[in-house]
Amino acid sequence: MTQANFSDETQTIDEVVTVDLVVDEPGVMTTVTPETPTSQFQDIKDQVLTILSELPVYLSSFFTEYQKPLITVGLILAGGISIKVMLGVLAALNDVPLVTPVFELIGMGYTGWFVYRYLLKASTRQELLTEVDSFKEQVVGKDS
Repeated sequence: MTQANFSDETQTIDEVVTVDLVVDEPGVMTTVTPETPTSQFQDIKDQVLTILSELPVYLSSFFTEYQKPLITVGLILAGGISIKVMLGVLAALNDVPLVTPVFELIGMGYTGWFVYRYLLKASTRQELLTEVDSFKEQVVGKDS
């Protein structure tokens, strides 16, 4: 038994032919006019160029219409990315020996100073309350 060698090469013919058929006059031959795919490609190319030339107008109108939501989404994404970077930096710092205990000592020292400075006496607690109220007025407003 012999094995036949088949080729995977295929040929594609991309030619469109338009045939005009005349049925009113017997014996008249029809004309064949081949349509090349280049005219279709030319139409598609013209449409793409039209869209690309009007793209800046589309983008500017889209941005002016949706400016506030786009800025809000951008700020949310920037905040999420910055939090992710900050957590990565803190994770890297926690892997360095002696950095974690030093940060814990700094936190405990600041907490002790804060309690001593603001929470032990009534007069310093009143001072802390006025500072918190003034900060709240700066952030929220005076009528809240």
